[in-house]
Amino acid sequence: MSLLNVPLIMQDTAAVEGDMGMLWMLISGILVFLMQAGFTLVESGMTRSKNVVNIAMKNVLDIAVGSLVFWFIGYSLMYGSTNGWIGWDGFMWYGGEDSSPADLFFQTVFCATAATIVSGAVAGRTKYTTYIIFSLVMTAFIYPIAGGWQWNGDGWLAQMGFIDFAGSSIVHAVGGWAALVGAALVGPRLGKYIDGKAVNIPGHNKLLAALGVFILWFGWFGFNGGSQLAWGGDDATGASMVVLVTNLAASAGALGALFLSWIKYKKPNIDMTLNGALAGLVSITAGCGNMTEAGAIMAGFIGGIIVVFSMELIEQKLKIDDAVGAASVHGVAGAWGTLVIGLWGVDGGAGIGLFNGGGADQFVTQLIGTLAYAIWALVTAFIFFFILKKTLGLRVSEKVEIEGLDLSEHGALAYPGKRQREIEE
Repeated sequence: MSLLNVPLIMQDTAAVEGDMGMLWMLISGILVFLMQAGFTLVESGMTRSKNVVNIAMKNVLDIAVGSLVFWFIGYSLMYGSTNGWIGWDGFMWYGGEDSSPADLFFQTVFCATAATIVSGAVAGRTKYTTYIIFSLVMTAFIYPIAGGWQWNGDGWLAQMGFIDFAGSSIVHAVGGWAALVGAALVGPRLGKYIDGKAVNIPGHNKLLAALGVFILWFGWFGFNGGSQLAWGGDDATGASMVVLVTNLAASAGALGALFLSWIKYKKPNIDMTLNGALAGLVSITAGCGNMTEAGAIMAGFIGGIIVVFSMELIEQKLKIDDAVGAASVHGVAGAWGTLVIGLWGVDGGAGIGLFNGGGADQFVTQLIGTLAYAIWALVTAFIFFFILKKTLGLRVSEKVEIEGLDLSEHGALAYPGKRQREIEE
């Protein structure tokens, strides 16, 4: 082969890898889009049948509002020219050397995910009109600005060396902490606390919840794997490893929660096991590009254990009624997944954590980022939820809550026959 042809071959290879990278991002984005269906099933399955239509309507709203708002303003706030804190390059902007329609789409479905996390926590008693406004604020303001701190290469956390590969804090913890604030301010569902003690309000369909978790698990391969943002050569190997450790962590999280709930409740608990799988997924999302297989298993297993204790703490000690455990799965496990990089994360095969020879620097950086995202989400969510509470109101009336939000808010029932029997009972 003539050496004169080498540059042309290199150009052709780069073009192919660029096209493959764009295709990988589009496919991954489509997988993440499917996660909206997973959230819909999990949230509806874990709550009362009289609110299923309301939950479905909120999930449709999140992707619809999120897609338009993030295209109009959010992407620019996140990836535009930044002072380290807030980016901006104008409305309807997704330009720049590293941007493309594929990237906009991929980032859009991440934005919708952050908003959807809030939906389950406040299920069964929140006004739909109020939720619309908060979803808009979340996708236009809260999530994009926080995301730019890291994923915009000039953000202040990126400059510190903070690592959050696919969004344990950026997406999940931000959504989880906002969900905690929303659940606290809207108040518990009727009958949740009697004489100060938490009462279990069982979800109406465990099969739907389990199917939803499997769909989320499947979609997460795109969520994390697509965050490689490229395909070909080392990127193909890297993305494949990301998918592998994602699956390992999810499996370990499910088993961690299963074993602990079996010990605590004398029987293997389906709700805890499902949330354990999700906690395992959240726990590896930040470090999926910086974790060995063994490290991913440990991160996921501990995440599954943490979520069981966290759900009990929030429900029984803090007296906050989080209908699906969103704050624990996404907020607490998201914080854990971000911090664990500083404990036994790796970079290019070398340890960067406290326990594998990397020293304390990375852990301190991860701690700063974790706290920054928690504070940002808690404060901004409180401000907007509080304003909404004092103006439009957050909660439906007692009559509407008893009747169910499906009929009162949307004029439709998910299961007319079953719902009629409940009224007669």
